[in-house]
Amino acid sequence: MRGGHPSRLAAATRISLVERYSDGAALGGGLIQGLRFDIAGGRPACRVGVHPGEQADITVEVSAAASLTLNSLYSADPAFHAALVEATRSGALRISGDISRLGDWFGAVHDAIVDRTAAPRHTPHTTGDMT
Repeated sequence: MRGGHPSRLAAATRISLVERYSDGAALGGGLIQGLRFDIAGGRPACRVGVHPGEQADITVEVSAAASLTLNSLYSADPAFHAALVEATRSGALRISGDISRLGDWFGAVHDAIVDRTAAPRHTPHTTGDMT
């Protein structure tokens, strides 16, 4: 699956992110549960499913339980930051690469995911329309 969103990113922007579930399901075709997100030429694209061991500029491995917790909390919520610290401390979340390279995109994409997750725990924090 590939999609795009109008962005105000510089045309030279190029970055990739792989997020995979450490305990995710097999999806077929050699893919497992996760996603690949690329920004190339200033335009974002996404693919559902990743290969085991697939790497990117930023690679995130997360357990399903930690993902469910994090995806029920908006990025501006102090509880999100506490859950992020705990997931990292426990090893349920591992990040390699510099996630700050995503800039404002991380919060905007994360909060759009929370908007689509059943029963978010806290009040929405609008960071932009990702539809």
